Amino acid sequence: MATLDRTSSSAVFSTGSSTYDVFVSFRGDTRYNFTSFLIRALKNRGINVFSDTKDLWNGEAIDPALLRAIEGSKIFIPVFSKDYANSEWCLLEIAQIFQRHRSNHQKILSIYFKVVPNDVQNQEGSFKEAFLKHEKNFEPHIVEGWREALREIGKLRGEVIDKKT
Repeated sequence: MATLDRTSSSAVFSTGSSTYDVFVSFRGDTRYNFTSFLIRALKNRGINVFSDTKDLWNGEAIDPALLRAIEGSKIFIPVFSKDYANSEWCLLEIAQIFQRHRSNHQKILSIYFKVVPNDVQNQEGSFKEAFLKHEKNFEPHIVEGWREALREIGKLRGEVIDKKT
């Protein structure tokens, strides 16, 4: 697994005395297993982690505080899981993460938890099912933005944890 460079010169987000080295994007289906262990391990190493520990989704738009956390984080760790693409919230996050990666060349360390990179990159399996629903509920340009983010991030090297069966 890749190591984190704590001496990166990337921008850091501050609210008071808080700074975020890592932004973890994940779906609730991994919250109490893999993701909680990942976040705890990072924090135990002294890495300041932002993770959505409460329901910030307001049904309308991505929360401004969350956007600031994404914009200021040095490294992004999306934890792709079977249910990740079912969440509009996760897709909004990943689209913003992709924009930061594209504009500032910030690192993305993807983790594929019980899914394979091809499912993310090509929106297959559970990702395909989720996008069929999203296409009915969202404007085409929004869905295409989510698809592009997943296609491009899916091309990046990542770690596959507990491959799907």
